[in-house]
Amino acid sequence: MNINALIAQFPVSLSISRNLEIIDSVLEQTNIGDLVIFPEGSISGYSTDTSFLKQINQPELMNGIKHLRAEAEKRKINVWAGACVNIDDKWFNAAYGFSPDGKTQVYHKINLANHERGTFSTGNSLPIFELNIFDEKIVIGVQICRELRFPEQWGWLARRGAQIILHLNNATGDSSYQPIWKSHLVSRAAETQRFVLSANNAAIEQVSPTIAIDPDGHIIGEVVSPKLDVLHVELDLSKVSNWYLNQSRTDVVEIKSCHN
Repeated sequence: MNINALIAQFPVSLSISRNLEIIDSVLEQTNIGDLVIFPEGSISGYSTDTSFLKQINQPELMNGIKHLRAEAEKRKINVWAGACVNIDDKWFNAAYGFSPDGKTQVYHKINLANHERGTFSTGNSLPIFELNIFDEKIVIGVQICRELRFPEQWGWLARRGAQIILHLNNATGDSSYQPIWKSHLVSRAAETQRFVLSANNAAIEQVSPTIAIDPDGHIIGEVVSPKLDVLHVELDLSKVSNWYLNQSRTDVVEIKSCHN
């Protein structure tokens, strides 16, 4: 099966209304059945200075989330976007998935950045999510930003059946690290034989590109830019394979989850 994906980057701001305006402009480019991914914190805004959380208007944020859920349902597309949310007085760095049937799925970042620790709470599971595209079931996994440095998490998602791994990113500040982060993403795709779609915050100094990589580790689209840009890629899911995963020496090393 082939599906179309849009990986969108834009300069994520601390204005929810401005972020939604840009997100809506990207959604206008979609067709029925598309899969769309935006950066970490793309709805709420994001900063390495966690004092930005005090600026988040929670009712406005919840309305923005409802708006995107309605847009996904109206356009019959799957949309994934990042948001920092407060749940029962705990902050979570989350990825929200909106589907054509009006449902919302959520992943909470489990491996927090150093500046997030002590402020954000961690998620405690690595779920997979089922998407329905043209009456076909597609299985995805989701990772956020620095989680690209933990291959066991990606391997677990692949072993549970994820065909595509989405990476919502907000890595800016020192572009000298860009080849390193890019190589991590290529490795995550090649070692799991999964598609990897990574959307980064658009900035003058990007630590990682916005990129799409196929299960062989080949780059099928890449953007490095401080401006809004959208990668349009076609994913041939027949390329997804367990060839390498099935050769793993589980009698020597085995990956197991501590949570369901």
